[in-house]
Amino acid sequence: MAFRIEWSRLALDDVDQIAEFIARDSVTYAKAMVGRFYQAVELLVDFPRGGRIVPEREDERYRELIVRPYRIIYRVFDDRVEIIAVVHGARLLERAIVSRLPRQGR
Repeated sequence: MAFRIEWSRLALDDVDQIAEFIARDSVTYAKAMVGRFYQAVELLVDFPRGGRIVPEREDERYRELIVRPYRIIYRVFDDRVEIIAVVHGARLLERAIVSRLPRQGR
């Protein structure tokens, strides 16, 4: 069964901001980076649990793909994958996306 991919508005904003930042130095590299994000996410159609469990969450519903130096954070549902955020790997995840994930224990 193929899973449907849904990008949250905030995740799309993340991609736009990353592209704008990179484009200050290289429009070509910015386009390539965005292409790498979409290419990585496309694998989730057939392999939704292909990413590792987000270490900070320890909840197998929340996973991530590493597209160096970025982390694509997503949640797996029964028939779809929701892309929650795209953050730089050097950022503390909870600070970067605290409002996007429910608190642990819920």
